[in-house]
Formats: sequence, structure tokens, C-alpha cells
Amino acid sequence: MWNIESWDGVRRFFPDNKNGSRIVVTTRLSNLASQFNYSSGLDLKFLDKYASWDLFCKTVFGEEACPLELEDVGKKIVEGCKGLPLSVAVIGGLLSKSERTKESWGLFEKNISSIVNLDKDESCLQVLYMSYNNLPIHLKPCFLFMGKYFEDEVISNNEFILSSIAEGFVKLINGKSVEEAAEEYVEELIDRNMLIVETRYYGKLISFKMHDLLRDICLREAKKLKFLWVLEERSIPEDINSQRRVIGRSSVREYPTPLLQSLESVPLLRTLYVDYIKSLSYSFRLLRVVILKKYSEEEDSHDYYEEILRGLVNLRILAIDVKELPLPSSVYFFWNLQTLILDNVGMDFVCEIWKMPQLRFVVTLEGRLDGAYCLPDSFTDKEDMVLKNLDTLLTVSNLKFGEGVLKRIPNIKQLGLCYERKVNTLGEDSSEEEDNYYHLNNVCFLHKLEHLQLRCSSQHTHIIRQVSFPHSLKILILEKTYLPWEDMKTKIGVLPHLQVLELHEDSFVGSEWETEEDQFSNLKFLMIELCDVECWITDSTHFPRLEHLHLCYLPRLREIPSCIGDIPTLHSIKVEDYSDSVVDSVKIIKEEQHELGNEDLDIIIRR
Repeated sequence: MWNIESWDGVRRFFPDNKNGSRIVVTTRLSNLASQFNYSSGLDLKFLDKYASWDLFCKTVFGEEACPLELEDVGKKIVEGCKGLPLSVAVIGGLLSKSERTKESWGLFEKNISSIVNLDKDESCLQVLYMSYNNLPIHLKPCFLFMGKYFEDEVISNNEFILSSIAEGFVKLINGKSVEEAAEEYVEELIDRNMLIVETRYYGKLISFKMHDLLRDICLREAKKLKFLWVLEERSIPEDINSQRRVIGRSSVREYPTPLLQSLESVPLLRTLYVDYIKSLSYSFRLLRVVILKKYSEEEDSHDYYEEILRGLVNLRILAIDVKELPLPSSVYFFWNLQTLILDNVGMDFVCEIWKMPQLRFVVTLEGRLDGAYCLPDSFTDKEDMVLKNLDTLLTVSNLKFGEGVLKRIPNIKQLGLCYERKVNTLGEDSSEEEDNYYHLNNVCFLHKLEHLQLRCSSQHTHIIRQVSFPHSLKILILEKTYLPWEDMKTKIGVLPHLQVLELHEDSFVGSEWETEEDQFSNLKFLMIELCDVECWITDSTHFPRLEHLHLCYLPRLREIPSCIGDIPTLHSIKVEDYSDSVVDSVKIIKEEQHELGNEDLDIIIRR
């Protein structure tokens, strides 16, 4: 915390119930620590030379020992870090990527020695600056771009990758997509201890953070290079006309009028993050990123959107609220658009993406699978248009997988589908013959598809029973698909790369699920909720790599098979809204595994 007012604002939410709970508050300000006069304080000490050396060696060499010829120079480098763990870790991350020679390390030792006599704060920053200065040239823009995030903000890896690609920071690596190259950029910054991992999901990075000291360096350097300007000081810089990226850190309504007016005259502006539509100029022809929200209830937002967007020919990312409005027609002429984020989308919303060849990411913001838009499947023009870069479509309503659609999305990796029953002109449900025209059997021809979400709004057995999944799938999420458990053997258990399987409400129907050997060979996470299964017949060998089992509200399930506890890779079993018989079976599994010496199995039971 940076001020006592922050604590005063939240302390009432933590009543003292005399149950032994404790709250830990950290701060870099000693005078602030003294204001917590009703609690005990701990003045954390710097690492001594032994602890610093141990941390340094683990960072640079892992489990290996430091070579004898590098010990002397290595200890001098560690001494220059003055016991600050972050400095030791960051310098260690840098040296882990450098040449392991006495001469190479000697250069680092000399640089650190030259800043040891600075005052404490500047000394720390200068040590960390060494890691920034030694970043490869392709990583520096990505690092500086992180100045757009708040202090201690949890950063979405997907969001950062998309915006970095849009800004042109990511260069293609031979044989890899630009998304894969961007992921490698972030992973390298993590390896150098420039970023802190927040969440990983089966090896894939989901989110990360930046240490506040490194963020200080980021903002200093970004300001010096005129790389990025953060609207924090409410002041107008003298060189505003040369700014390229402007980031609003709070509601733009809070900024003074002269500041907003000055933004209208920045000819080189490429990126503008604000939440106030009136601050968007009509002349930002170089602008690449736009976030549009409705300005007022009285305003004709659609006409206003049309007028604003018409000149943004270089747009790469557009996030727009389309509630009760069609998408402005000018959007379909953005040949450079890569990311389209749609908010407040209904199933009758039509999105004509086939005219935008550079698209990589089209997504709705209505939750897991609730919002959906329609894609036309008739192609009267641009017959040869192929969206070869398209990676993600979430979530599309009633998509027909004819040859035309398949040809246009050959490299799709993530897809969300929602199907609702069509009604004919007489108001009657569509027939079985009409249902079959979706051709879901052709989904298997999407050979690069890794993540599929499939949902129906009601029982559509004629639509869903024909679905055929590609062997490339790694994540499969089903809801209200009403498939029989027998289809698990023929459609899902045989998928060789499937790691995550989420079965939500009424995804499968029937009282009994019996598994077989030689299936689910790579499944690591299994979730089942709101299904009517009563009996689960299986064996520990049927899920050879399962790590996590999550069962939620299965009111008819009698028990969890005890053999589940014998899966050697299993880390946790979680049950929610359970029956007494399921609880008893979980307790038996826990007792049996305890007797076998398996203390690592985590059992979580929640109402």
C-alpha cells in the first residue's frame, strides 16, 4: 500500500471475529508502516551474502553448481545487488541468458561496481536498468508497451499478445505463426525475471504481472523515448505533437478540457486508450487501436460510430458496443483490422467478417457461451477470400459448415458455436431434414482446431448427433448438447490430444457412463456438472494422465468409483453441491490413498 487511506477504505470489510485470522500488508514506505499502530510490523531485512549467493546460483544455474572459474566474479556481481532479492533475481535471469565466461561476466561486474555508491533507490533502479539495456532489440518495445497497465495489474497474456501484434512489435519466426512468436517473446521476458507468472493453465500462460520497480523503469524509458505517454499527471507535455501512444489511466471525464483538446491535434497518434468517445478525433488516420463505448443515451450512436470510424484506415483493434445496433458498415472496409471485440451481441446480430482478410481474433464479451453472432454463409462476392490468419471465433450462432465456410477458416484454433432451433414461417419447429443442413460432421476437417466450445439453446439431437470432432482438439467444452454417453466412446475418448474436457449442463444424457481402455490418453482435467448420470463405471487405467476431477451438482450420481484414487497422476478431486453418497465415496478414496501413503491427493468438498 502507498497510503493509509487505502487501508481505511477496506478495513471495515475485515471484522475481527477472534478466529486467529491475520492480514498482511506490504509497503515500501517506512512512514506508512508506522501508521498501522494497532498491528505488529516486520521490517524485512536485505538478504545476507550467503542467501544472496544461493538465490543467484539457483536463478542462473538451476540445480547445477556454479563453475569454479565464475565464483569470484559472480560473488562480486551479487555483492553489487546489495541484498535486494529483486535485483539478484533480475541480474541472475539476465546472466542465465548470457555467455558463461569470465570475460563476459566481468563486464557486468564492472557496470554494477560503477553504481554501487549511488543512493539506495537509484542504485536499485540502475542495477535493474542493466537487464533492460541488455534486452534483445526485439523485446524492448514489448517491455516498454507494458507501461500501459496499472501498477500490480494482472495482465492477460492473450490481450497483450493481440495488442503487441497490432502495434507491429512482433516479427515472424521461421515456421511459426505471429501468435506463437509473441508467446515466445513473453516467455523470454519471464525467463529473464522481468515478468512474474500469475496463472498457467496446463502449461499455457494465462496471465502475468510486472514488479513495480521494473514498471518504474518501463515508464521512465517510455517517456524518455516518447514511446508512450500515460495520462497520470493531468498535464500537457510540451512535445505532445510527437506522441504516438496515449494511455488513459482513469475516466477521461476527469481530465481537464485543455488536455482533451490537445489530444485532437496529435497527428502521429497510433494508439489511444480512453473511455470517452467524444475525445476521439476525426483525423487520427494512423490510429491502430480504438475502444468505443456509447457516449450518451440521447446520441445516435450508430451514425456517430460511422462518422468516427470512416477515416481510421489503419485500424488493427476495434472494441465496440453494438447493443441493439448493426455494426457500422465502414468496419467491413478495414483491410488491416486484426482484432474485433463485440459487446452486447444478440443471436440475430450479423457480422460480415469475410470482407476483412487480416482478421485474427473475433470475440463477444457476453460470457462463456451466452453471446453469439451470425455469419452469413452465402458468398455473392469475394468468392476467393480466405481468412488464413483467423485464429479465434467466439461465439457464432447457427454456423453452417459447408465447403465455403471451411475454405475460409483453414487455420482456426479456437471456436465457439451456439445452435438454436430455427422456426419456420408457420411458427413450427424446423424438421429433422432442415436441422441436417448445418453439416457439423465437417467440423473434423478443421485440422488445426485446438479449443472448441459447443452449446445449444434447447434439445437439438438432430443437429448435434452428427458432429465429428477433429483429432487436433486439446480443449472441449460442451453444454446442452444432449449427447448419449455412448458417443463418449466414439467421438471424444478417441481424441489423442484432448487435455481438458468440460461437460456442462445437459451436455450428456443417460443414467450410465462406462469408459473403456485406450481412451482419454492425454486427458488432464475432467469437469462434469448438471448432468443426470447415476452410475459411473470406470477403471484407473482408463484415465492414465488425469490430474484434476471436478464434479458439480450431479444429484443422481451414487458414488465416485474408488479406483479413481488409484490414478497415479491425480492431484485433486473437487465435489460441489454433492449427495451424501458421493461424499462417502470421496472419503473412502481419501482414506484408502492415505493408507497407501498418498498424502498429495487434495480432496475439496464444497456445498
